[in-house]
Amino acid sequence: MRTDNDSWDITTSVGATALVATAMRAVENRRPDALFRDPFAEKLVAAAGLPVWDRILRGELPELDESAAPGFELVLQSVAARTWYFDRYFEAAAADGIQQMVILAAGLDARAYRLDFPSGTTVFELDLPKVLEFKAATLADAEPAGTRRQVVGDLRQDWPKALHDTGFDPSSATAWLAEALLHYLPADAQNRLFDEIDALSAPGSTVALQFPNARQSAKLVAARARMTEVTGLELESLMYPMAGRNDPREWFARRGWRVVPTDLASVLTGCGREVPGAAQEINSQTLMTATR
Repeated sequence: MRTDNDSWDITTSVGATALVATAMRAVENRRPDALFRDPFAEKLVAAAGLPVWDRILRGELPELDESAAPGFELVLQSVAARTWYFDRYFEAAAADGIQQMVILAAGLDARAYRLDFPSGTTVFELDLPKVLEFKAATLADAEPAGTRRQVVGDLRQDWPKALHDTGFDPSSATAWLAEALLHYLPADAQNRLFDEIDALSAPGSTVALQFPNARQSAKLVAARARMTEVTGLELESLMYPMAGRNDPREWFARRGWRVVPTDLASVLTGCGREVPGAAQEINSQTLMTATR
């Protein structure tokens, strides 16, 4: 159960959700038709030292219960679709000349290492100290593209100060990313996050978000429940209620940002991949970019 100002490392609480996503990226990376390449995902998961994640990487878990396989496939394809989408987002931002990227609640995101950012790009990764320390130690032998800067901060507190102290320039256009983040923040913290992004964004800045729809797919909820059984990670208990939140599409549009939403099913079909199950099951999440 969440509490105010709770903290975590990469194997506990919210920190462990990054292992779920990274394990899914590692599984996708092994496919010959992978939507993206993440050569660091498997190393990050293995470094956590938990046998359950090794089993996920070997693809054994769905075999434990055939009825669970569709739910796992739904999670796998959801992570694959959003990863492809946000990869393209950063590539487009770089092509437009943006040299300042900020990944909020970065977790085990390895884009600073695996995307071909142009020279002069700075990638700021903001997260709690133990999460950042784990990733830095695990990838110590890897060379990031451009400049990677760790920002120790908590999105429920005064994180803009930590960002400024690490060299962030609010007068330069920024590409922001909040991936699989908002439902782990209390409603007031999410609403403040939008205010702070807006205040820190120079003209030409962009933001990309993933957020849950009010109505969640029964199969996706069941898949998370199955993940809890297998890993002991109680995903539902880590999420805050959706009530009292600003709708990101409406919020940014009202402030003059040009908003372009899409859904996971559209991403998959656009990549030539079959949507697992009915489209409404995977579309429990909305993807969005906005440009100032």
